[in-house]
Amino acid sequence: MYCSVMSGGIRGIDGFSVSVETDVSSGLPGFDIVGFVGSEVKEAKDRVRTALKNTGYMLPVARITINLSPGDIKKTGTGFDLPIALSVLSCMEEIRAEALEDVFVAGELSLSGEVCPTKGILPMIMMAKRCGIRKCIIPAANSAEGAVVEDIRVYPVSSLAQTVDLLSGNCDIKPVKNRLLTHLHTGKQYEHDFVQIRGQETARRGAEIAAAGLHNILVIGPPGAGKTLLAKCIPSILPPLSKEECLEVSAIYSIKGALSSDNPLIVRRPFVAAHSSSTDISLVGGGAVPRPGAVSLAHKGVLFLDEIPEFSRRSLETLRQPLEDGKVCITRNRDICVFPSDFMLIAAANPCPCGHYPDMNKCTCDEKKRARYLSKISGPFLDRMDLCIQANKVTCADLQGSGMPESSEAIRDRVIAAHDIQRRRFKGSGIQFNSQMGNRDIEKYCSLGRQESALMRELAEKQEMSARTYYRMLKVARTISDLAGREHISEEAILEAVRLKSRVLI
Repeated sequence: MYCSVMSGGIRGIDGFSVSVETDVSSGLPGFDIVGFVGSEVKEAKDRVRTALKNTGYMLPVARITINLSPGDIKKTGTGFDLPIALSVLSCMEEIRAEALEDVFVAGELSLSGEVCPTKGILPMIMMAKRCGIRKCIIPAANSAEGAVVEDIRVYPVSSLAQTVDLLSGNCDIKPVKNRLLTHLHTGKQYEHDFVQIRGQETARRGAEIAAAGLHNILVIGPPGAGKTLLAKCIPSILPPLSKEECLEVSAIYSIKGALSSDNPLIVRRPFVAAHSSSTDISLVGGGAVPRPGAVSLAHKGVLFLDEIPEFSRRSLETLRQPLEDGKVCITRNRDICVFPSDFMLIAAANPCPCGHYPDMNKCTCDEKKRARYLSKISGPFLDRMDLCIQANKVTCADLQGSGMPESSEAIRDRVIAAHDIQRRRFKGSGIQFNSQMGNRDIEKYCSLGRQESALMRELAEKQEMSARTYYRMLKVARTISDLAGREHISEEAILEAVRLKSRVLI
């Protein structure tokens, strides 16, 4: 007897179709799983055999061969248990083969026959939809996650016996109601708002410019100046995620196993704070079975690196490719996994080891200590920071001021207007934001007048700018002009861009 059941695996952040083929034939009794499988998939035969026994089914004394096709892509994870069990039962004529046609199945089995949750359900169901499948059987614990995909019927099951009854027509399980629109219109309020930030006008202005063009930003200031709060507030001034972006970001968190029944869809811009002890793998992803790292979890959102001089040089250097390309390519022996990493980087640092410079009444560091401390941030990494701003110490007068600081909502309106300008400018070019422009794009979209060109040349020579810094200054100046609603880059925009880049490094 032969039977085939459709399931799926994960490659990068995308699901791929896997055909679980089972053949039960005469010969030396055995239970083999082939098809370039990982160790956890090989262990499925023991889980499936025991789950079938405890559900009331005895395997025939025959040779059972399971093939997971295609055979040139490695399969990992425990989600193949349920489709393997159903394909075996179909070969045993306990389930009609027609009942498994055009049905996607995934789920882990416990030894008692219960169906346990598995990682990556969301991207696998999205893949099934692309393949024309309209019926999915998944673990009940993953039902909320699967229900965010439109135009597909998701049936939650909690045990192997219940699954057999569903396919045999002996029980009536209703498909989970799609709640995508409900999730999209709820939970978009951010915990942190710019109304909480008093004083820090330069830092607030730098944050607005960075958000308007999706530029990377370095904030240097003493402890307690509000660097972390500023970073946490930035997602609140970015435009809301679109439906497609919500699904894309949620797929990454699904693979990581970070979605829950209460929060099955990411509807807010992610904010990921990496610790200074983070390894390069935890930052960019990887491992024996490649999994997304912090840069991918921050996709379409913000990655915050606090106390950046304390990060290892190796870890910081691995961020170069994600910053430049917006993706991470992880190469393994027989495959390449690509994880998206289109994020906005915010880094923070103290001005010196003790953190109190330039307050010489409190600072205990000499000039050599300060220089050595900041030199831990490499020149190539600094070149990739579009803005370098100073967060000054907040005074009591700032905290007790009568005026109410501008809210995130008001700033967000200006940021959205600047994004609309960029969207119209770059329509059809594959670019979304000013920060994504290449050198040729800069020459096309950031042309300067005679006076502006002379000013830029003078500043570049005075500051001894590298070519990368020069082009990044033009991109920031373009964003400043967009915020002001100007078609051409002005001298004021150039001066502000250079000032915000260089003031903490001089």
